Amino acid sequence: MNPVEMIEREQMRADLASFQVGDTVKVHVRIKEGEKQRVQVFKGVVIRKRQGKTGATFTVRKVSYGIGVERIFPSNSPLLEKIEVLSQARVRRSRLYYLRKRRGKAARLKDKNFR
Repeated sequence: MNPVEMIEREQMRADLASFQVGDTVKVHVRIKEGEKQRVQVFKGVVIRKRQGKTGATFTVRKVSYGIGVERIFPSNSPLLEKIEVLSQARVRRSRLYYLRKRRGKAARLKDKNFR
């Protein structure tokens, strides 16, 4: 095994919850403000998941005060405290960019347990 792969393997995180595109998640992120640190929660729907070793990322979208907010999180970041999966949805795409154009009830996703 080459040295680059060994370093990447050391930096990979296996302690985070498993989730898929379409899931509603709470991402707990550590934020540093001056000398203090706090945990901020970002709750939304996973609209994209990019695979890779250390470069893996996922995008979470939420609507805050009528404005859509998207945030990209590195999957292996040490700033991620934890990821909670609140609900799972049945989707047929790997990228849910069409949710950007939809509002209200049209932006709902079907529950995975519901047929």
